[in-house]
Amino acid sequence: MATVLYRLGRASFRHRWLVLIIWVVLLGGLGGAAAAFRGPTSSDFTMPGTESQRAIDALKSQFPEASGATGTIVVAAPQGQQLTAAKSTVDGLVAEAAKLPGVLGALDPFQTGAVSQDGRYALITVQFADRADKVTDEQRAAYEASGATARQAGLAVEHGGEVMNSEPEVGGTEGIGVLIALVVLVVTFGSLVAAGMTMLNALIGVGAGMAGLYALSGAVQLTSTAPVLALMLGLAVGIDYSLFITSRHRQNLVDGLAPDEAAGRAVGTAGSAVVFAGATVVIALAGLAVVNIPFLTVMGLAAAGTVAVAVLVAITLQPALLGFAGLRILPRRLRKAGAIDAAAAKEAAGFGFRWARAITRLRVPVLLVGVIGLGALAIPAADMRIALPGASAGPTDSPARKAADLIEQGFGPGFNGRLALVVSTGSADTTKAKAQEALGVLQGTPNLLAATPPNFSRDGKTALLAIIPTTGPTDEATETLVHDVRAKVRQVEGADIALTGQTAVGIDVSEKLSDAMPRYLLLVVGLSVLLLMLVFRSILVPLKAAAGFLLTVGATFGITVLVFQKGHLASLIGLDTPGPLVSFLPILLIGILFGLAMDYEVFLVSRMREDYVHGAGPQEATISGMGHGARVVTAAALIMTSVFAGFILLDDPVIKSMGFALAIGVAIDAFIVRMTIVPAVVSLLGRAAWWLPGWLSKILPNVDIEGEKLREHLAAQPDPEPVRV
Repeated sequence: MATVLYRLGRASFRHRWLVLIIWVVLLGGLGGAAAAFRGPTSSDFTMPGTESQRAIDALKSQFPEASGATGTIVVAAPQGQQLTAAKSTVDGLVAEAAKLPGVLGALDPFQTGAVSQDGRYALITVQFADRADKVTDEQRAAYEASGATARQAGLAVEHGGEVMNSEPEVGGTEGIGVLIALVVLVVTFGSLVAAGMTMLNALIGVGAGMAGLYALSGAVQLTSTAPVLALMLGLAVGIDYSLFITSRHRQNLVDGLAPDEAAGRAVGTAGSAVVFAGATVVIALAGLAVVNIPFLTVMGLAAAGTVAVAVLVAITLQPALLGFAGLRILPRRLRKAGAIDAAAAKEAAGFGFRWARAITRLRVPVLLVGVIGLGALAIPAADMRIALPGASAGPTDSPARKAADLIEQGFGPGFNGRLALVVSTGSADTTKAKAQEALGVLQGTPNLLAATPPNFSRDGKTALLAIIPTTGPTDEATETLVHDVRAKVRQVEGADIALTGQTAVGIDVSEKLSDAMPRYLLLVVGLSVLLLMLVFRSILVPLKAAAGFLLTVGATFGITVLVFQKGHLASLIGLDTPGPLVSFLPILLIGILFGLAMDYEVFLVSRMREDYVHGAGPQEATISGMGHGARVVTAAALIMTSVFAGFILLDDPVIKSMGFALAIGVAIDAFIVRMTIVPAVVSLLGRAAWWLPGWLSKILPNVDIEGEKLREHLAAQPDPEPVRV
């Protein structure tokens, strides 16, 4: 692989104009396709095969007028007054809502009994024809703008319901992370040209990846978080991969190689690590498909696609841009005669070498402190709860959150987690009887605030009953109620009965994800051992890497639970309401952190093995690998952490938690696990770290990530004619 990539890198350097034109044309074509074919994203996290989804499907076919999205307009009279005094105003709002575009009808709260006991609050249920992801922005805006007359009359009016689920807005705040990344690049390279070129390369890659993703969104239903996740990873790995190749190219120039040869060898060596590291991220993300959860599969494949594009850009466009930069890729002090020896001497005495010597000298206490410390941080993860967040967990200034807070004030938290019981039979009379029987068996159920009389479909064969808990949608008691209701209605024979609603869907999704997480964790750990065995041709190094990954995941979960679930230091990151983690975050975090952890493992340990196979002793190879790689890996980790941390500034709690967990996970894995625990373990193992049984060595293919075959190939070739830059 190294030899193929060497030829690719050298060819890209020599034919840089052609490569640049190809990528610019490709970027323009993808951008045009995105503009022409972009489709809407969805906040629908339903799960095929669950009871809640079965009920939704039944409503679509048997009760279509109740299968669309619902909106809830909350109306409140001033303190000390009742809505009966403003009944005509409320009636006018009901009539206005019923005439909104995309709306089938609106229910009068005085007729449905949706008025609080003190008469101050009322709920107007608005039934839309389409599902929430099919409701247009114009329809949603018209819905949110309704009620102006009621407000002028002195009433408080807020708009909520599932129709208010919208795509997270990606604005300029997360760009702060990119600016920090640019500063890190300037400090690392000491050259504005090198920093700017690396950032440009990454931005072109993420632009192409995102454009391709949006071009496919017209044919593939994307969840609202999928593009944001793809943007996060595309930016982070795009900058990192370009950084690694540029750093190796600069080192090759300092070693006296001609520019085109330096670029070719950089792609052949560092590029091999980039390809392998990118492949691990892609495999881990695509592997989410084995969990068999459609929206999670789409999220994984979307992010994997942007990572794959980042790899292609790094090994083709990056060497082309290096050709345009020429020797300006080096800081001015290294372009002078005699600067090479001075640079090498400075590097040998640099922080990375000093750190490596200290770690290998104090390896046992370092191991104890690192493992015990990360183990302690993982303890809160034992209390982790997951759920799909509702409006009550949103930003306090969002319309949906304001509506949820007003509902809780007037009716209690259970009204934000209303459930729907669907009863279906072959005849209208039987359905009526079975619906009443279901109401009867539910009497006395703990935590059940109310079960409303049934509404019937036009043919009378399907009934819809509202089930209202006493607690909020993400409360443990509500989850218990869902299971209790389902258990009790099983006593009703002769009818198809299923419980659904946003709260029930969230509980079903969370349970399915919880069941899948151990299986997926076992898959990625086993995959890491196998892949690293191929790369390092070792037994103990892959096992050590997998153990380190588990420490990273545990500590990351623990810290995220402390902040987002328990609320410690939540105000520092702008989190309004602590609560359960979003249900897909843990399993998604496992997949992403696995790929990123293998990045740093490959970049650091491959240099250790490279020196070891070329004759260095175990301790010397460990120190040399850390010394040469520490500066670049530190910069890469700071960049990736900064990019992820930039998304913490978004208001959406789901995106905020993803950015936080990924930033913390990368920082822990890079600085504590890979740059501290890993060299300590490799130093402690000595030659045993690189031991592989002979029979296994014959079976495993040699991927040559250190470029041994490339060196043999170059040694057999005549000195190439250097290319003028």
